[in-house]
Amino acid sequence: MGKTEAQLLVAMVLLTLLGFLCVYSTSFVLGYRLYGEPLAFLVRQLLGAGLGLALLVVFWRVNYHRWAEVDDLLLLGVFLLSLATLVPGVARGGRWLRLGPFSFQPTELGKLALVLYLASSLVRRGEEIHTFAQGIAPYLVVLGGFGLVFLLQPDLGMLVLYVTLTGFLLLVGGVPVRHLALTALGGLPVGGLLVVAAPYRVGRLLAFLNPAAYQETYGYQVFQSLLAIGSGGLWGRGLGASRAKLFYLPAVHNDFAFAAWAEETGLVGALVVLGLLGWLVVLGLRVARSAPDRLGTLYALGASFVLGFQSLVNLGVVVGVLPVTGLTLPFVSYGGSSLAVTLGLVGLLLGVARLAGQATPQREEVA
Repeated sequence: MGKTEAQLLVAMVLLTLLGFLCVYSTSFVLGYRLYGEPLAFLVRQLLGAGLGLALLVVFWRVNYHRWAEVDDLLLLGVFLLSLATLVPGVARGGRWLRLGPFSFQPTELGKLALVLYLASSLVRRGEEIHTFAQGIAPYLVVLGGFGLVFLLQPDLGMLVLYVTLTGFLLLVGGVPVRHLALTALGGLPVGGLLVVAAPYRVGRLLAFLNPAAYQETYGYQVFQSLLAIGSGGLWGRGLGASRAKLFYLPAVHNDFAFAAWAEETGLVGALVVLGLLGWLVVLGLRVARSAPDRLGTLYALGASFVLGFQSLVNLGVVVGVLPVTGLTLPFVSYGGSSLAVTLGLVGLLLGVARLAGQATPQREEVA
């Protein structure tokens, strides 16, 4: 095992354990109220971690070139599962598929599948990506399909993540900047229409622009989040002592878990989380730089981007510098599907790092 692999594992283990602590602390009151069991949400998070560890091992130990042979099938499978969430009686809450007493969110798995597909297809197309027909059009079709699902669920936050991930990998993958810029300009009106099409999105935007005027309505969550963070001070109220989780702050165990964590552990605890997440992303970029070929580089960049971008967006929402999006904080927020995919992304980084540490150079071409 190489040094970078070991450091990735250390960062992953620390963040996972910290996440378990945060999930339990922020959810035991809600768990008792809903299910009569304080450990209800933690148990579900542990199940997600079990699935995630299996994904991590698979992506770590299997030669990452194998994923380029099935990337399109994986993405198609995730898309079909995402479509199934729109079928009445099959889905829960419009985003989750039921598996007996449990459920999972296919679009979370789509983050991993999209990284594999984008990186592999960019390598396959070679110099053809410099044309609009090969460098932009196929990916607009993919985003259009998933975008329709996201709008029907609805889940605009996940759509933003898919779009930015695609744009990022196309940029670093060599697609001409002018093609990306023209596509982005063309997409701005569409984005504006998506916002104004739903009253609650307009309300969130207005609350972001003028928080004081909407602190009792659309800005209530962010207002309570800032109160929680501010009351934590330097050292916090103490683990388990959050007041925000006493039904003052909605989704406190999920999208706003960081606010309760900062309330309980203060600035010191908040910096620990930020430091570990930053360390993980830096390690991912280090893996990308040392990857044995272009495919490994793009895989590592894609995985690092998802972890870093989602963290920044969630933290931006929690502290009120971004509109509410619904994206969770990796490792820290409750969500078995999210944790499983996050561990899978770390596994992909480990897989690239493992081959980077081997003496035999890996092939560049992708089947």
